Amino acid sequence: MRSAIPIEKTPATSRARKTVVPAQPSVPPRRRQAPLGEIVLPLVGVALLVGVWAVVSQLAPFLPNPVQTVTKSWDLIRHPFFDRGPNNKGLGWQVLYSLGRVGLGFGLAIVVGIPAGLILGRSSVTRKMWDPVVQVLRPVSPLAWLPLGLATFQAATPAAVFTIFITALWPILLNTSAGVQQVPPAYLQVGRILQLSRRKMMTRILIPAALPHILSGLRVSLGVAWLVIVASEMLTGGVGIGFFVWDEWNNLSLEHIILAIAVIGLVGLGLDRLMLAAARRITNQPLG
Repeated sequence: MRSAIPIEKTPATSRARKTVVPAQPSVPPRRRQAPLGEIVLPLVGVALLVGVWAVVSQLAPFLPNPVQTVTKSWDLIRHPFFDRGPNNKGLGWQVLYSLGRVGLGFGLAIVVGIPAGLILGRSSVTRKMWDPVVQVLRPVSPLAWLPLGLATFQAATPAAVFTIFITALWPILLNTSAGVQQVPPAYLQVGRILQLSRRKMMTRILIPAALPHILSGLRVSLGVAWLVIVASEMLTGGVGIGFFVWDEWNNLSLEHIILAIAVIGLVGLGLDRLMLAAARRITNQPLG
C-alpha cells in the first residue's frame, strides 16, 4: 500500500481557511422611516388640528380663526422679550418667570421627595405609618393649597412655589418608594456580605437599582409642576404665563389667549422631552 502523502499546511492556507468575510450590516427599516415617523406625521397632525380649528371658528363666530390669531398676535411673536413696565412684559419674560417658580418648587420636591421615598421604601413600619397620610393628601387639588400658601407667606411667588412643591412631591415620593421596594433581595444580600454602611447601601445599591422609577417620578412631577404654575399664577397675579392668560381674558383678547395656550403646550412638551432625554442618558434605557 502506498502511504498517504501528508500535505503541509502553510501559513497562507491556514489564514485562507480561517478568514471569514463579515456580512454587511443592513439598515434597519425603522431608521429609513425615521423622517416619516418623526417629522412628517407630527406635521400632518398639526395641520389637521389647524384645519379643525378653522372649521370650528366658522361655526362659532366668537372664536378667532388661525389667520386672525397669527395676525393679531404677530407683535407678541416677533418681540417676545419687550418690557414696558411691571405688568406689561413679552411672552418670553412671562415664560421665564414661570419657569423660575417651577424650578424652585420642583427642586424642593426633589430634595424632600427622594430621601422620603427611600425611607418609605426601605422601612415597612414607616411605610405603613405614613402611607394613609400620603394617600389622603395626594389627591387634593393643587389650588386648594394656594390659600394656605398665601396665608403663610403673604406673597404671591412663595405661595405659588409652595403649591408647586406640595403637588410635585407625591409622584417623586411614591415612585422612589416603589422602586426601592422592587430592588431584588440578592442585591441587598450582596451589600450585607460586603458589610456596607447604610449610606453606602443607599448610594451604591438602592438608588442605582431604583433609578428608573425615580426618573419616571421626576418626569411626571415636572409635568405636574408646569400644570400647577399656570393655575396658580392666574389667581395670584404678577408676572407669569398664567397671569398673562388671565390678563388677556380681562382684555377680551382671545387671540392672545390662544397664542399663550400654544406656548404653554410647547414649553410643557420641551420640558418633558428634556427630562426623557436625561433619563435615557443616565440609565441607557429606552424609557417612555
